[in-house]
Amino acid sequence: MISSFNITKLTALLKDFYTITDIRITVFDTDFQEIVSYPAERASFCRCIRKDPAACRMCAKCDESACQTASKRHDTYIYQCHAGLTEAIMPIRFSNLIVGYLLFGHIFSYPDYETGWSSISEKCKHYSINLSLLEEACRERPIITEEYILSASHLLSAVATYLSFERMATLKLENLPVQIDQYIQKHLTDDISAVSICEQFQIGKTRLYEIARESYGMGIAEFIRRQRIEKAKKLLTDRPELTIAEVASLCGFRDYNYFITVFTRICGQPPKRFVRSRM
Repeated sequence: MISSFNITKLTALLKDFYTITDIRITVFDTDFQEIVSYPAERASFCRCIRKDPAACRMCAKCDESACQTASKRHDTYIYQCHAGLTEAIMPIRFSNLIVGYLLFGHIFSYPDYETGWSSISEKCKHYSINLSLLEEACRERPIITEEYILSASHLLSAVATYLSFERMATLKLENLPVQIDQYIQKHLTDDISAVSICEQFQIGKTRLYEIARESYGMGIAEFIRRQRIEKAKKLLTDRPELTIAEVASLCGFRDYNYFITVFTRICGQPPKRFVRSRM
């Protein structure tokens, strides 16, 4: 885990989310382990599912898979869990690092109970669970519309941003992903690469790629490119006297045309149009 959390403040924030939405919310760390939830107790549906060890393992696998998918996104990821309920997850970012994940779940999002139970019973028929009790627990869940879930997902995104802003999550500065990020920020103008980073920190490429995927949500080369483009956007906005070629050089791009290509891909528009849009 590359961060630590203020559990008291965090629990209060999750309680506020639950009070507004009536949806259970959980925080996972970067190892995909639950840190805190509100309410603390899972819904009876999930407790019933987890009585089967195989189903419980699938729950953990589903959570981990959702975290991994969310790490590659900058918006809320809404999906259906292995047992048929709807969940949503959002990465918690601090600086450029993913320090955890916010997830809400246990949502019954079907047109009616008969349709929902038909789908859920089919997904769960191979588990060693009492399907009568599961159906009873299923019918205890309120039917929640897609529109409501989308609105709640917007709140989830805001909570993730607020959490980092209020420093409820803090980085452990001795941690390698943090050190690598700081090194990249300091040497954006230099000719940095996976090889030079590995040499600096005495680690192998495989380990570096694992860190990049888990902590930055993308490959190390793409992470470096995106950090350079973020610097370029700031220079284009704050220092209009610079030419685009000068900005490219100051951000570590030796090839002007390559800079234009990368900037356009990431920002959706070329640098000149980006500058005009800021005027």
